[in-house]
Amino acid sequence: MNVHAVIATGVNGEGYREVLGVDLVTSEDGVAWTQLLRDLVARGLQGVQLVVSDAHPGLLEAVRAVLPGASWQRCRTHFMGNLLTRVPRSAQSLVATLVRTIFAQPDSASTWAQHERIVDQLTERFPEAAALLADAAEDLLAFSSFPKEHWRQIWSNKPPGAAQQGDPPADRRGRHLPRPRKRDPTRGRDPGRAT
Repeated sequence: MNVHAVIATGVNGEGYREVLGVDLVTSEDGVAWTQLLRDLVARGLQGVQLVVSDAHPGLLEAVRAVLPGASWQRCRTHFMGNLLTRVPRSAQSLVATLVRTIFAQPDSASTWAQHERIVDQLTERFPEAAALLADAAEDLLAFSSFPKEHWRQIWSNKPPGAAQQGDPPADRRGRHLPRPRKRDPTRGRDPGRAT
């Protein structure tokens, strides 16, 4: 039996992330998510305005059932992974860069306008990706109705600074860090001694 750890984190009124709860589940279905959310509410969770997650149907159902009134934000990192499967590997870096510009805008109106521009740019060459991006607008840009200083905390369920989909591979990050030196196999040996 596979056991998964599910973790619920929250962003408080000051914009800081906090772990709200952890549970071990055998499947990430609606029942498991509903139980986790009910446990959080029973322990005092209230005033939830936004839930950020991947597009897991069981989780969405649980949010609607247990946290009425909360809006939903599709995690941009999970979405990017879905989006990039709709473009050739050779174009994935370009598409990821274009989509990231949506999240680099200074305000909500600019964010929505940039989203439309990117959908238009992708439509001719990558119609499947453009359609997915267009269809996800409401869920992907829900963060933009919240204060700008909280955006980095709520547009993804990945912690800020964590590797995001479309980032350079791990072996290319941190190149400025010193590399371990290779050990000289002859060092420490007696040169006159046969090996």
